[in-house]
Formats: sequence, structure tokens, C-alpha cells
Amino acid sequence: MATMDTKKNTPAPAADPTAPSGADEPRVSARQVLARFVAYYKPYKFLFFFDLVCASVLAAVDLAFPQFLGFFTREFFLEPPEAILSALGWIALGFAALYALRTACQYFITAWGHIMGARMEADMRMDLFRQYQRLSFSYYDRNNTGEMMSKLLTDLFDISELAHHGPENLFICILKIAGSFVLLFMINVPLTAIMLAATAVMAAYAFWRNYRKRVIFTENRRKMADINARLQDSLGGIRVVKSFGNEGVEIAKFGGTNERFVDTKESSYRFMGAFHAVNSVFTGVLYTVTIVGGGYFVATGGLAPAELAIYALYIGIFLSPIEQLINFTEQFQKGYAGFRRFMEVLAVRPDVRNRPGALPLAAAEAERGRADGFVAGEVRYRGVRFGYDGEHEVLRGLDLAIPAGTTVALVGPSGGGKTTTCSLLPRFYDPGAGSVEIDGIDVRDVTVETLREAIGIVQQDVYLFGGTVRENIAYGRPDATDAQIVEAARRANIHEFVMGLPEGYDTFVGERGARLSGGQKQRIAIARVFLRNPRILILDEATSALDNESERAIQASLEELSEGRTTLVIAHRLSTIRGADLIAVVEDGRMVEQGTHDELLELGGTYARYYEMQFGRPSEGL
Repeated sequence: MATMDTKKNTPAPAADPTAPSGADEPRVSARQVLARFVAYYKPYKFLFFFDLVCASVLAAVDLAFPQFLGFFTREFFLEPPEAILSALGWIALGFAALYALRTACQYFITAWGHIMGARMEADMRMDLFRQYQRLSFSYYDRNNTGEMMSKLLTDLFDISELAHHGPENLFICILKIAGSFVLLFMINVPLTAIMLAATAVMAAYAFWRNYRKRVIFTENRRKMADINARLQDSLGGIRVVKSFGNEGVEIAKFGGTNERFVDTKESSYRFMGAFHAVNSVFTGVLYTVTIVGGGYFVATGGLAPAELAIYALYIGIFLSPIEQLINFTEQFQKGYAGFRRFMEVLAVRPDVRNRPGALPLAAAEAERGRADGFVAGEVRYRGVRFGYDGEHEVLRGLDLAIPAGTTVALVGPSGGGKTTTCSLLPRFYDPGAGSVEIDGIDVRDVTVETLREAIGIVQQDVYLFGGTVRENIAYGRPDATDAQIVEAARRANIHEFVMGLPEGYDTFVGERGARLSGGQKQRIAIARVFLRNPRILILDEATSALDNESERAIQASLEELSEGRTTLVIAHRLSTIRGADLIAVVEDGRMVEQGTHDELLELGGTYARYYEMQFGRPSEGL
């Protein structure tokens, strides 16, 4: 049994090459679904086949009992009483051994069969999580987190139940039904032929009804995903809910979603009730045929009364697996609906992925003659056009050159394309036309991993993971030493604050950093980037949500962080960018002005107008 404990992982599945790039969730064929499902059994072949061996033993023991009973009633129990009594002890031992074997097989099927299903579920969950990590921002723009969690948890549970019980139940049922009919034919052919015809009609009806039910199961999955989505949305924004006193609104919205789910469940259960009621009629028909038909053949001499009793036992034996088989079709529809949704996610190809032949950034720099693959950090946008989901264009032929080691501020109206411009540099999205370059190298010609290693980002909305201060700073470089983490915190001007916490760097920050202020979270984000030590820096409204005192302190940290790096700054507060080497005004998807602060004021264009709106006329300003 030691080999059973060895956990093996299936390789991450490759995306379906036929799936359209950027497709939300491409449809997959039944053949693809079956092939992928079977592939998950491969690491557990021993468990799977031994499970089927145990299932065979169970079926054989159950089928053998009526044969033993027939032998004893027709032959052995007609022996003299002394012979019967002397043999009863051995008979008891024989049956004890037989049912001990059956018990061991039942244990294996129940315990290790479920373990196999749980391991397969874990493999599927890892594959799906890896796929979520591979998918581009565009996928998350289109899909809800709650729905994705539903696929990761709820759907996979039904799939694991199918993975364990499906083949085993199907195998046992086929053995018992086939074995029962063989033995029944040996007792009486005409009566068994009638039974077989009635059973065939019953099975055809069952499969037809369950096939029709697949739509209901798929709809159930969607409604459950809607519940998860609504729950995630409401709990994620609970502070907003309570600040507006809108608990009643959220309860009403959740109630509507919950009712729609109940409606689909009610449809499912009404269908199930009618289905099982008809099956009960079929069961009654089979027993009626047994009694009436059996009585006829007993009366005509074609069947002995003792044989009719054994015949009735076999009817009971094969009725149970038929009902199990019917239940299996329901389980199959549930598992298939979930696995198909699972497969559709795996079939999505990321919009952003490495091109064939893409090089690490350092290797690409070395090819261009830079010693040791040094990244200087010169950034250039050439005729860049981009629209989310291919719709309304956000960038319309943007051209911008940023010399290495300089700080460039992007200003302009909301929706003008500033954040989108910065998002294209680390390839969160790819441009529809034009190119984005680092040191003359198209960012699409280098691997995504090494490109993003060279870029650090500090955003307005800082996300901290549930964990300690140390873990959150180390997220910028997971292999960093404690000394490096402390040095990064010092440079971000947060070391003293951290040391004043009850457990220092091991203090938990709470969900999304709920135990820290906005300024403290921002400094942890800055410490992450210090630890990463990138050549290019993006500051996206990094201080706009802070009070004046926090802004000044963090601005000093950002200035130190920016020193010697190519820095792109997005800011609405023009006071924070006056010292930038270059200011670029992005409006309506184009770069309409560029220059220093003084040059743009003299130009008297868009930047000068923004400055006047914030500070009054330049002569009156800061």
C-alpha cells in the first residue's frame, strides 16, 4: 500500500491551439472533454485498476450468493442431517472468508477510491489555478472573480465525485446486470427474454431523460456561479455598503440571485421526481412480470418453484445496479457540465504570451552589444494604437520617446490614455498597432517574465496580501534575505514604524492591509519595489489618495526610488511633477504636448490650462 501514498502531479495542460486568441471561453467538443478527463487518471493507474479489481470481487460475491443458495437448497440440504450439521462449521468459515474479502474490497473502494478522486480534484484545481495565473488582464476585465472561484471549488467537487464513483459504479453495474442476465437465461430463457426487453425500455427511457437534463445541470452551475459572484462583490465592498447604509439593497440583490438559483433547483427536482416515479413504475413492471410470468412457467412445468425463488433473488440483484446506473447518469451530467466549464477555461489562450523565439531581456540586450545584458531603460512608443476588446480606441497613434534614466510625467484628462500607455510597457496588454520598445527592443520580442522583472510599479490602490509585513515586502523578491528586506523598508521610510508594531516585521497586516493606513500601505508597496530594484519605474497616481503630510513623506521616498531609473509618472496633482525631466500631455489617445514645466507654461496649451485650474495663473502659482 505504500505506493498508493505517492502523490503525482499531472502536467499543466496546454491551451487548445484551435481556440481563438482572446476568446472568453471557447467551446470544446465532447471528445476533447473525454480525452482530458481520462488523462487525469494516468498518475493513479494502480489505484484505478485495483479499484476495478475490488469492484469485480464485490460483483462476483453478490452474484455468487444465489448460486450457493441454489446449490444448498436443491442438493446439499437434501443430505442426511448428520452430514449437514458436520459441514455447517466449514460453510460458516467459508462464508466468513468470502465476506471478509468483500469487506476489504469495500474498504479499498470507499477509502482509496475517494482518495484517488480527491487527488485528481487537486490536480485539476492546480491546473485551473495555473491557467488563471497565465491569463491576461483582458480575461479578468471580462470575468467575475466569484464565477472563477465557483469553477475552482464547486464545479471541481462534482467532477471528483464523478472521477471516483463513475468508472467504478459503471463497472460494477455492468458486471452485475450482465452476470444476472446470464444466470437468469440459464434458469429460464423465455421469461428472461421478456425481462430483458422490459429492462431495455427502462434503460433507454432513463438515458433519454438524463440527456435532456444536461441543460438544467449546466444552468445550475451558472446560477451557483452567480451567487458566488454576488457574494464576492458584496463582501469585497462591505465598507462601501456600510458607509452608505445599503445593507438592505445588497440583501435584495442577493435575494434575487438566490431566488433564480432556487428556481433552477426546483426545475431540477421536479424533473427528478417525475423521472424516479416513472422508474418506480418500471420496477413494479419487472416484479409483476417475474410473478405472473414465473407463475405461468411453474404451472406449465417450465420452471420449478425453488428456481423461481432464486430467479426473484437475481431480479433484486440486477434492479439495484440498474437504479445505480440511472443515478450515475445524473452524476455524469453534473460532473460533465462542471468539467466542460473547466475545459472551456483551460482552452482560453492568453492574449499576452511569449512569442516563438522570444529571448530574456538581458540576452536581447547582449545581442545588441550591451555588456552583461545591461538594461539602460530607454523607452519608446511608436505609433501605438490600442482599444480594450478591440472596441473604441483609447490610444490613437501615440508617439513618445523617454531617454534612459529620466523621469517623464504623463498628464491629461481622465480617460485620455495615460494608464493605458503605462500598461502596455509591461505587456499587461499588447497594442493593436505600432510598438513599445525598451532600448530599441520591441517588448513583444522578449519573455514576459524577464520584461516584468525589469519594471517596478507603484499604484494608487495598493494591494497587500493576507500575511505579515515581511511577506508583503518580500513579494517584490521572494528569495530576499531579512537584511535585504529591512534595507528596503529603511529606504521606503517605514522601518521605524514596522519596528514599533507588536511583532515587528512578523505583524499581520489584515485582509488587503486593513490594519494599516493608506500611507503605510503605500510605503510597503514602495519597499517592495526597492527590493526588486528594477531599471524602469511606473508610478500610477501613487500619492493622489493621501493626505498632504503623508504625500510629502512618500514623495521623498519616491524621489529616492526614482533616482537613476527611467520613471513614468501619472499624476493629476501637478505640484508632484514640476521637477520631472519631461512632461508629456496625453489627450484623446495622442501625445499633444511635451516639454519641461516652464516650456509647457510658455506654450500656453493644455498643460498651462490645467496648471491654471489648479493653482491660478502661473504668476500667482506655487
